Amino acid sequence: MYSKQTETAIAALSRLAESYDGGKTQLSVTEIANSRGLQRPFLAKILTTLSQANLVVGTPGPGGGFTLTKPPREISLIDVYRLFEHQQITHACPYGGGICGSGTPCALHDQLLDVQQSVDRLLLETTLEGFQTVEPHRVIDRPQATHVIGRRRSFQPKANTPRP
Repeated sequence: MYSKQTETAIAALSRLAESYDGGKTQLSVTEIANSRGLQRPFLAKILTTLSQANLVVGTPGPGGGFTLTKPPREISLIDVYRLFEHQQITHACPYGGGICGSGTPCALHDQLLDVQQSVDRLLLETTLEGFQTVEPHRVIDRPQATHVIGRRRSFQPKANTPRP
């Protein structure tokens, strides 16, 4: 659904949201990386992009680190998604044969439209505020997490799980 860059940005921002106290507490790249199982060099690049977008602010040097530029409730997932995803909107029908919605829609039209609208709502309505209620450093165990990629878990369906 989204790229590794977006995933890493959300992971970093969620960690900063957990510790958000108006900007007093700053977390280093190492602290964020270790708490989320992220690669430090890649995370540093992501934090640079988030800083340029004015979502985080960093203080260099010993005792420095990163914090959110505004309260978590004011940062939505769409703010992050737009930074890293270069989604091209298309109305081409995956069923084949042209543009879906002009003329008779394909058999998948309504379901695909529902999925897209659900994703749009999720991105627009979900803020980082929800992460403030999560205990810092807590690993959330989800039963469907079956694959491990590097140090991060991939939340993909189990191999035996039939796809809908």
